[in-house]
Amino acid sequence: MGNKTLQVPILFLLSFLALVCRTNAGGDTVVYWGQNEEEGSLTETCNSGLYKIVNIAFLSRFGNGREPQINLAGHCDPASNGCKVLSKDIKNCQKRGIKVILSIGGGEVGYSLSSAGDATNVADFIWNNFLGGKSRTRPLGDAVLDGVDFDIEVGGGEAFYGVLARRLSQHSRGGRKVYLTAAPQCPFPDEHQNGALSTGLFDFVWVQFYNNDPCQFESGSPSKFQNSWKQWVSSIKARKIYLGLPASPSAAGSGFVPAQTVIREVLPFVKRSRKYGGVMLWDRSADKQTGFSRTIKGSV
Repeated sequence: MGNKTLQVPILFLLSFLALVCRTNAGGDTVVYWGQNEEEGSLTETCNSGLYKIVNIAFLSRFGNGREPQINLAGHCDPASNGCKVLSKDIKNCQKRGIKVILSIGGGEVGYSLSSAGDATNVADFIWNNFLGGKSRTRPLGDAVLDGVDFDIEVGGGEAFYGVLARRLSQHSRGGRKVYLTAAPQCPFPDEHQNGALSTGLFDFVWVQFYNNDPCQFESGSPSKFQNSWKQWVSSIKARKIYLGLPASPSAAGSGFVPAQTVIREVLPFVKRSRKYGGVMLWDRSADKQTGFSRTIKGSV
């Protein structure tokens, strides 16, 4: 019959190990959508079954007296209210359990913050026009997005992005949660987003480990990437840290890592961290061409 005195401790240990394995079993795949017509529709993106979070890129104009404006690179014309048709697509994604996030910023000049008051006004505009607030001029229709992604790559008012993050976070109180995410460059600390990230309010941070030779992955010299990853996961207060990669060689100036190499040499290392959240890909168009996310699916 066995030793009954040992059954309970052994069963407890097995249950605990099973829980740990489930907790660290894998992460999610995140993708950016909106900057290339060839990537297909948002509905097609979500129906692919490849992603758990989709960042709509970008709200590329805001702050310092500018009228905020989205730029979806040919998918629709916000000036004629043509992007309101995306409301149906967004709701379809959310019904599938996929979070849809508004990404603000990007790599083109056209945004900055001039003061704390300016940051507060921008946050309130985003709340009323894209999140749970109310406005007659909602660019994406009546769909309520799940949060805001900070992809701040252009200088101007770095000291005030923390104010923007705090104001957006305040809108979570007593209602639907506003997720805060960020896509900093891998050199630590990020020169544009350190103030915002220092608030400790961000749920997910997908670090861009590309276009930056000192911290991107190279098979022959993995230590610089590994040291950078360790610094991010140990220094930033966030629920999860994600591995940000280009989905094709043409999607970035440098830092592309073949999918099989990611599976063999990168994921086993980053998945050791309890903060590991998954992989972020730039972007849907590149991923559609290479099948990167489909290749790593099951390994993330």
